[in-house]
Amino acid sequence: MKKNNIPVNHEDRALKGIRGEMLTFKADPFLCPETECYDHYADGLVVVSDGRILDAGEYAEVAPRYPELKDIDVYTDSVIMPGFIDCHLHYVQAPMIGSYGDTLLRWLNQYTFPMESRFFDKDFADEVAREFMKQLLAQGTTTANVFSTTFAESVDAIFEESERYNTRMITGKVLQDRNLPDSLRDSSAEESVALSEELLKKWHGRGRQLYAVVPRFAPTSTDLQLKLAGELYQRYKDSGVYMHTHLDEVQSEIDWVKQLFPGVPNYTEVYNRFGLVDRLSVFAHCCIVSEEEWELLHKADCGVVHCPSSNLFLGDGQFKYWQAKDRRRPTLVGMGTDVGGGTNFSIFRQLGEAYKVAMLQDHSLDMAHSLYLATLGGAQTLHLDHQIGRLAPGYEADLTVVDLHPSEFAQWRMKFSPKLMDKLFVLATLGLNNMVKATYVAGQKVYDRSREQKWQYAR
Repeated sequence: MKKNNIPVNHEDRALKGIRGEMLTFKADPFLCPETECYDHYADGLVVVSDGRILDAGEYAEVAPRYPELKDIDVYTDSVIMPGFIDCHLHYVQAPMIGSYGDTLLRWLNQYTFPMESRFFDKDFADEVAREFMKQLLAQGTTTANVFSTTFAESVDAIFEESERYNTRMITGKVLQDRNLPDSLRDSSAEESVALSEELLKKWHGRGRQLYAVVPRFAPTSTDLQLKLAGELYQRYKDSGVYMHTHLDEVQSEIDWVKQLFPGVPNYTEVYNRFGLVDRLSVFAHCCIVSEEEWELLHKADCGVVHCPSSNLFLGDGQFKYWQAKDRRRPTLVGMGTDVGGGTNFSIFRQLGEAYKVAMLQDHSLDMAHSLYLATLGGAQTLHLDHQIGRLAPGYEADLTVVDLHPSEFAQWRMKFSPKLMDKLFVLATLGLNNMVKATYVAGQKVYDRSREQKWQYAR
């Protein structure tokens, strides 16, 4: 059986093994000694049953416990890691990725808003969702916190395609009722939030899909829409519904917020006054953040997202991880590609960009800290670290297999870097586009670079 010309994987096995060198994080290296934060197995084995990890560790220790395990995928010259977690990107901007820009606000008006205006067309939304999901899986991403746009069709399209792969997508109808073209602007604050609630009831908790209340950013919502959005979020937050928006990306945006909300002390407080700063709130960018704002974000236990490729491409502010991870009031931090401001779909390649952003500010970000942000750190940012982000018993079996020799040059270069973290840093710095051999979602191999049909829907 096929859907949209992609075959469905009908393999049905009681136990599945995935063997090779393994790396998985268990604590935050920004707050704990680095050597205590991850487990590395030179020859590891992950045992999967019914979509979850049954066991994980050194092959010599784990394999004897499962004499009935015969189905094992073996990977050499590779590293098996948890599936990458993209905490912020726009699937509706995939068709305009790489478009020339000079400032954020002009870039939005010239490229972004016209493109997003096309998503009232369900066929177009379906086409973009299919390509978007393929690109994520080819880069090892298994969970993503995604912006859709104004139209219900855009929400349905990405959730439907995610459901076919059994990935976890977090998204929702974008709320935006001012300062946009008529073709994209909500006609009514009340109707827009009512539609968002309808979509929430339809999709939240359906399989692995999760819903978010999504005001685009404060300047594109009226006070009434922000108020109603906050009320919607507060009604459903205890059931795991998120709030996702942008915050403190660039100085011109911050200045605009001051004009639109006079008397409010800072950008974060604008959201807070409308009930939008809470435990399951996720704020993208956070490049120019005052100490008062960091205190508020920490107290609320919400997450922020570092989007280095986008910040470099659009010349925005630059994220300061040392501020976010200040031990006096640490904030949860994940990585985001921010497609289409970001220039690729790879969380792994973002790590090389994050290093550059830090270096521009006289700081450094090593591979252990970066990979934590891409896996367990992302799961903690989304408060899903009890389900994803680790290779450990009980966790959902989302995995990615990173190729240590993705090109002839990379294979040669690795001869001069004997340590694993050094090898991974080289790969992130080179930024090759074919670094992932395979991607598993709930134990099923939905992407295999060497397979004739690279992508396969889940059962």
